Amino acid sequence: MQRIYLSPAVLACILLVLTALAAGAENDDMAEQRQAMLEAVRESVRQSEDYTGYSELSDNVMLAMGTVPRHEFVAPVHRDLAYRNTPLPIESGQTISQPLIVALMTELLQPQPGDVILEVGTGSGYQAAVLAELVKHVYSIEIIEELATSAAQTLQRLNYDNVTVRAGDGYAGWPEHAPFDGIIVTAAAEHLPLPLLQQLKPGGKLVIPVGEHDGYQELMLVEVDENGDVSRESVLPVRFVPLTGDR
Repeated sequence: MQRIYLSPAVLACILLVLTALAAGAENDDMAEQRQAMLEAVRESVRQSEDYTGYSELSDNVMLAMGTVPRHEFVAPVHRDLAYRNTPLPIESGQTISQPLIVALMTELLQPQPGDVILEVGTGSGYQAAVLAELVKHVYSIEIIEELATSAAQTLQRLNYDNVTVRAGDGYAGWPEHAPFDGIIVTAAAEHLPLPLLQQLKPGGKLVIPVGEHDGYQELMLVEVDENGDVSRESVLPVRFVPLTGDR
């Protein structure tokens, strides 16, 4: 039997080709899963129309959902589940929200290209990434320092340079960058945080889950008009981790 000897350079080239092929196959698989996620979100929106009033979400929000690689924001052990329409556990006992909820909360903000948005509760950074596809800048606050650091690193690695993350208590907002065109809160508050309302521009929107930590919660759309009057609308029953920090 004749043996074939390959130089280290040739072996390295073969390894690079095989790695590229494997990566390509993985990317194709992720793209298929992402499309399946979008279809699941569309179907869930149709099924929840009686609650939300939406039979479909806008093309730009769905495009953002289809662009952001959700698998980059979940733990490796859950990577195969990244594009399921379900929440998943992340570090520090927190969760990455169900894609339907991320898409719906984004839609409720009605984000515009020139908007500056505040997010309270960075978590994995996934919601911030979706918003970053649609607006000028996202300021995001995370009370758990470990999560803030991890999310900032992920967002930087994925070149989301229009997201600024810091560790801190989001209940107080981020006055240095206020007022905001919209504010999104990804943890449940027992009542509407006054500092956040005060940091909205006239005509701005606040999307926030409100309710008891271990009881009933509802996703609310809150708007402040040009005269400073506040209106609120219940959108959907939800279940979020509690908003923590000083009150």
